Amino acid sequence: MSAEIVVDASNFEAEVLHADIPVIVDFWAEWCVPCKMISPILEEIADEYAGRLKVAKLNVDEAGEIAAQYNIISIPTLMVFNRGDVAGQQVGAVSKQVIEGLFQNLLP
Repeated sequence: MSAEIVVDASNFEAEVLHADIPVIVDFWAEWCVPCKMISPILEEIADEYAGRLKVAKLNVDEAGEIAAQYNIISIPTLMVFNRGDVAGQQVGAVSKQVIEGLFQNLLP
């Protein structure tokens, strides 16, 4: 079982903006092939960094208002939130190393 969580309009604020640890949000969609390519990497990161980093998945088709709020125009887009602020962003399917580089400096 993965340590990833699913976020949408009902829990985005509590799970992401008010989190006490950094959160990486994967803005994705079911039909997005590159999204499926990075999904196993994000699951691995969620397990490896459990307790120090939260990995959240937000389906842009189901939570379009949040995607629009953060100007998500291409998916996958990964956004790192730290204390409610966007601390990093990466668009497209990238390696685990690149993804880890987004949040390494934020970890305790």
